[in-house]
Amino acid sequence: MFLPYYEFNCITKILSGENALEKIAVEILNAGKSRPMMLIGGSAQRNGIDDIIVKSFSGTTIKKPVLFTDIPKDSSIDTVKFALDVYKLNDCDIIIAVGGGSVIDTAKGLKLLISQNETDLLNLQGSEYIKRGIFTPLIAVPTTSGTGSEVTSVAVISDTKLNKKISFISQWITPEVTVLDPRSTITLPPRITASTGADALVHAVEAYTCLQNNPVSDAFAFSSISLIRQYLIKAVANNKKSEYRLAMANASLLAGMAFSNSMVGLVHAIGHACGSVANVAHGDAMAVLLVPVMKYNQDILYERYGNLLLPLAGSDIYADTPANRRSAKSIEYVQNMFSYLNKYCGLPLTLKEMGVKENQLTDIAKKTLNESAIIMNPKQTGLKDIENILNTCFS
Repeated sequence: MFLPYYEFNCITKILSGENALEKIAVEILNAGKSRPMMLIGGSAQRNGIDDIIVKSFSGTTIKKPVLFTDIPKDSSIDTVKFALDVYKLNDCDIIIAVGGGSVIDTAKGLKLLISQNETDLLNLQGSEYIKRGIFTPLIAVPTTSGTGSEVTSVAVISDTKLNKKISFISQWITPEVTVLDPRSTITLPPRITASTGADALVHAVEAYTCLQNNPVSDAFAFSSISLIRQYLIKAVANNKKSEYRLAMANASLLAGMAFSNSMVGLVHAIGHACGSVANVAHGDAMAVLLVPVMKYNQDILYERYGNLLLPLAGSDIYADTPANRRSAKSIEYVQNMFSYLNKYCGLPLTLKEMGVKENQLTDIAKKTLNESAIIMNPKQTGLKDIENILNTCFS
C-alpha cells in the first residue's frame, strides 16, 4: 500500500563509468565557475584522485583547487565553520567533495552556510524549511560505496560539545553533480568494502519498508539490492576489479536516491545511537542490527520482506519459494550474506565484537528514542523493544 500522495526529488546529474573524473572540468565550466575548493579525504589524496581531477583542468580557465583536508571521521559543526573560513578567504565559487560520507556531509554543511549567509550550522536546524538562498554548486565524488550521501538531501554533522549527531535536511544541499568512477573506490580494503556495502543494503531495505515508501523509491531500492546481491561479495573478494567497484558505487547511489525520499527507520535509529554512545563504525552497526530489526518488524512487514526475496536471491529462488516462506527466506539470505562476510573479512556480527560495552546498552536504547529515524519505522517501538533488540545483538 502506497501513500495516497508522495513526492520524489533528485536534482543530481550523475556521471558514472570509466574516466568519469575527467568530466568534472566540463561541469565546472558549464556552471560558469573557475575557483574551486576541494574537500578531500586522506585516502583519496594519497591515491591521487585530486591529481587526476586537477590534470583535467589543464588548458581551461579553472584555477588550481584550494584543498581542505582537515576533516574528521565524523563531520562536525566546528569543521564546517573552518571550511567556510577557508572558502571565503580564497574567494572560491564552487565546491568539490572527494571522499566518504564525512567529507561529503562537510561539503553539504558548507553549501548550507553559504546559501544562507550564515556562520553557524546550529542556527539552521530544521533546514528542510530553508529557501535555496545563494546558489553554490557542489560536485560530489564518493570514495566509498555505502552512504549514498552523493545524492541525498541529508547531512549528518556532529555537535561535539553535546556529543550528538544532527541531521540537516534540505533539498538545496543535494549535490548538483555526482561522479562515480571505479578509480575512486578501487583501493578500499575488503573489510571497509563489506562494511559500506552493508550500509547500502540497509538503506535500500529500509527505503523499501519505511512509512514514506513510494513506487519510485521502491524501484531504486530493488535495483540497489539486486546489484548488492550480485556484486558485494565479488567486490570484497576482488577489490581491484573495476567492474565490481562501479556496480557497488551504483548500488550505493540507487539506495541513496531511494532513502533520501522514503527515509530510513529503526536500524538507523539504533545505529546512530550506537555511534553516539560507543563510537562504532556506522556500516558495522548496520550489519549487526539489520537482521534482528527485520525479525522485530516481520509481523508488520511480512509481505514487503517477502517481495525483497526477488532482488536478494534472484528469480529462480523467489519462484521456488512458497509465498508464506518468502519473508523468512529474505531474512535468511541477509543473515547468510553477513555471515559469509564475517568469515571472509571480519565484518562483525555482534555489538560486543564492535567494542560496545554491556553497560552502554541502556544509554543506547534511550538515545534511540530521540533519533528522528525511529518515526518512519512501520512498527511503533518502545524502550523495552529496543533493549530486547540490543540484548539480542550484543553477543
